[in-house]
Amino acid sequence: MRISDLIRAAALVAAAALPAAAGPQRVVSMNLCTDQLAMLLAAPGQLISVSNLARDPRMSPMAEQAAEYPVNFGRAEEIYLMRPDLVIAGEFESGPTVSMLRRLGIRVEVLPPAESIEAIRAEITRMGGLLGREPAAADLLARFDAGLDAAGSREDRGRAALYYANGITSGRGTLAGAILESAGYRNIAGDFGITGTAKLPLELLVMARPERLVTGAKWPGQSRSEAILDHPALAAIAPATAKVTDRDWVCGTPFILRAIEALE
Repeated sequence: MRISDLIRAAALVAAAALPAAAGPQRVVSMNLCTDQLAMLLAAPGQLISVSNLARDPRMSPMAEQAAEYPVNFGRAEEIYLMRPDLVIAGEFESGPTVSMLRRLGIRVEVLPPAESIEAIRAEITRMGGLLGREPAAADLLARFDAGLDAAGSREDRGRAALYYANGITSGRGTLAGAILESAGYRNIAGDFGITGTAKLPLELLVMARPERLVTGAKWPGQSRSEAILDHPALAAIAPATAKVTDRDWVCGTPFILRAIEALE
């Protein structure tokens, strides 16, 4: 099942039912990742604002859908004036904003970043509970699991490396590492004892000779931190198989299925 089918089916489920009586009626999301889950699961009229990043096509796989919602910039004053009965924030959101909203008597729920498949499944379920949309969440979860079965690889595709600006790589305990593993690759970060996100010297990457190289997407403008991605040694490692991480890799949502499929 392709991700486009999953999203279309989830949207139909969301449009078919109103929020549960006990569910919040005016929900504001102030985080790019919670934006996506909220848009996938909220009933019509239930979600009243998403973060400004949700409309950025470089970072958000739901930029077009986000254009239908008013945006917020994570400021307590603007969110308070929206009269929400629930605000959903990310773990690394502005502490003062969350604290101020809570002091004003507004319910704020903070969701941690999902860095594994199981964490994504848990976030879908939790978002469904917060919105009073448990049936829609169960449906989305079932479709996500079906998509994983279809997109994931049961064969060993060899060794792969993740490499970003400033020579950073991702190992176990990261979303990118989980995507790589789900696609059937062995992450070379493990060869060097790297977990989480850490620097990988270019020399070690070259000597490791991975079968696939996955590099970070470049942003407009000039950045010295991205210069390493143009190093000729990278082209020599795996000239025909380099992939670029993009908006489908940013958040732990069902959209990682597209990232997994792209690595086939």
